[in-house]
Amino acid sequence: MAKPDYSSKEMTNLRTNRVLLIYTGGTIGMGKNPNTGALEPLDFNQLISCLPELSMLRTSIESYQFTHPIDSSDMSPRFWSQLVRIIAERYDKYDGFVILHGTDTMAYTASALSFMLENLTKPVILTGSQLPINQVRTDGKENLITSIEIASASHDDGTPIVPEVCIYFSGRLLRGNRATKTNADGFNAFESFNYPHLAEAGININYREEYILKPDFTKPMVPHTAIDSNVVVFSLYPGLQEKLIHYVLEAPELRSIVMRSYGSGNAPKEPWLIKMLKEASSRGVTIVNISQCQAGCVEMMRYDTGYMLKSTGVLSGYDSTVESAVTKLMYLQARFTDYKLVRTYMNRSLCGEISI
Repeated sequence: MAKPDYSSKEMTNLRTNRVLLIYTGGTIGMGKNPNTGALEPLDFNQLISCLPELSMLRTSIESYQFTHPIDSSDMSPRFWSQLVRIIAERYDKYDGFVILHGTDTMAYTASALSFMLENLTKPVILTGSQLPINQVRTDGKENLITSIEIASASHDDGTPIVPEVCIYFSGRLLRGNRATKTNADGFNAFESFNYPHLAEAGININYREEYILKPDFTKPMVPHTAIDSNVVVFSLYPGLQEKLIHYVLEAPELRSIVMRSYGSGNAPKEPWLIKMLKEASSRGVTIVNISQCQAGCVEMMRYDTGYMLKSTGVLSGYDSTVESAVTKLMYLQARFTDYKLVRTYMNRSLCGEISI
């Protein structure tokens, strides 16, 4: 079957001038319970009624609501798979997708979707707020309206300006698998320490197109819904106990570990730790070394302590975030039973998640 010819005219004709707004829950859609004063999810129609500005946008907005909106602390791979199905089933009907999501696990969801939506050619923008939409000082209105504008933005030839999974928050557009939540209270809740912002929104939205992914628009998007969650994250710290680590590494279901090391990828030279890591790696457990530092990269050849880790079979996580490393492993483990293939792909950038 011949590949379609996506000329400029045809790409323009393929545009629908529609964006799908997917509401999963989160602070943006919460209101105060009059009896307890605690925040609880609003009905989606109540949320939309707080945004008369949506009618002023040139893009048509349609919505999809989770049957039961969730607190993002309850986000799980099951919901990631649901989001993939929602997007895949409606992929040709919309120019882009905006997901309203709680901030606590937003970076995990953004990272997971970046892998699960293979060869994505349309914007998928996650956003939310630190204050509910119906509060006077809410940051939710600007976050949502600008996210919709970004999801519908296109070049003259009809191709989207931002054909990747992103987080938009407080004037910043970040690559989803590079972002992490850094502030529990401030409006600047997210940052991308190891990759430039994709856009800055002020009076105008200034896109930095040299940093935005450029997919092959002639290839179809391939959705993946399977996830293997047999991953453990643990941080090194002074006083690490052998028995506790033994229980983690000996778990029969364990397939991979994200190990948060010191500085540029260093660990204590405890013989028992080196021995355990080597034995686990030999059994097929994939161990990925990422730094506890928010910025910078793992370089295991820089110091002797890092070199010893490399000799055990531990892989470099380069400049990956925790969220990206965890979800990438979950995605790859579901695709491949052979740990050697998992390790091969962990050493590759699949969708801009690491710098190699």
